[in-house]
Amino acid sequence: MSEITFEPTAEQFGVFWKYIENPDVTDIDYNGRKLWITDLKKGRYRANEEITTNFLIAFTHNIANCVNKQFNNANKTLEADTRELRISIIHESVTGTGISICIRKSPPLIRNTIRQMLDDRYCHREVLNLLINCVLAKMNFVFAGEPGAGKTEAMKFFMQFIPDMERVITIEDSFEIHYTDIKPDADAVELRVGDGFTYTDAIKTCLRQNVKWLMLSEARSVEVTSLIEQWSTGVNGFSTIHLDDLRKLPDRIQNMMNDVNDAARMENRIYRYVNIGILIRRVDEPGGKTRRYIDQLCFYSREGQENRIYMVVDDGELVSKELPPDIKKKMKLAGIDDPYQCDLEKYIKEGK
Repeated sequence: MSEITFEPTAEQFGVFWKYIENPDVTDIDYNGRKLWITDLKKGRYRANEEITTNFLIAFTHNIANCVNKQFNNANKTLEADTRELRISIIHESVTGTGISICIRKSPPLIRNTIRQMLDDRYCHREVLNLLINCVLAKMNFVFAGEPGAGKTEAMKFFMQFIPDMERVITIEDSFEIHYTDIKPDADAVELRVGDGFTYTDAIKTCLRQNVKWLMLSEARSVEVTSLIEQWSTGVNGFSTIHLDDLRKLPDRIQNMMNDVNDAARMENRIYRYVNIGILIRRVDEPGGKTRRYIDQLCFYSREGQENRIYMVVDDGELVSKELPPDIKKKMKLAGIDDPYQCDLEKYIKEGK
């Protein structure tokens, strides 16, 4: 991934610019023929824009120059980042349909609010209370879902409830969390991985940085072993993962781990140190609006010699309030008597 070397301008981005400036637009995709826009209010739609060959040549040339990369028949992919944009381009010589451009926006703001989440049926009030209390009780979260479901936005929302004095370190290949922008008074460090500094390097380095919360933008490969190892030391954290059912999460993580010689021990560690799984679902509703909601919520628990999954939400509905013994203990230690109750109105007044 390229380093951040430029700030986007209207001149560089041309016809894309008005969508970049629109706060409701999250993704701008050109498939070689048509421009497709993903909008929080309108859903995904085809934009009636003329994309000329001259513009495409100028645009890709400018981006390549900004990041000092070649983009041609020999160098068929081009990736670039700004503070708020992640740009991926594929050369027409390998697509068969023309040049492909994807621009994903990650502005330094929290799109979700408590009122909006309740009004839009993102989750039940009691579920929102529970999850906020889980942050206050210092638990480990994994946000799951398909690409574009809203995993990172969910992560950013719940990060608000971490006290400013507890040091947070974020680890990303492209800056999308923007923790220091969202919480400028917090003790936080943002790490960016790349050549010579891997996810595993970053995770292991964090232990020497007095970290209290370790936030991994996405668990993709063997770095998940180091992440769970850090969580086992008492460091807490969030991560995201591509997944379609929380019951598959232990197997999914095991498949990413690099130690296949002791699978049973690895499985036990997953159930012990991954506290909460949250599956975010995105659906397109009639009228074009896109809805995101918590489709599944569960707790993972290692109890004696048994590994258990406690499903709290399934198919978007609250199906059980039963919590594992270790989760109840964490709540009591945090001074939380009823995990399903918290003062949402107070947080709303604080702007959350």
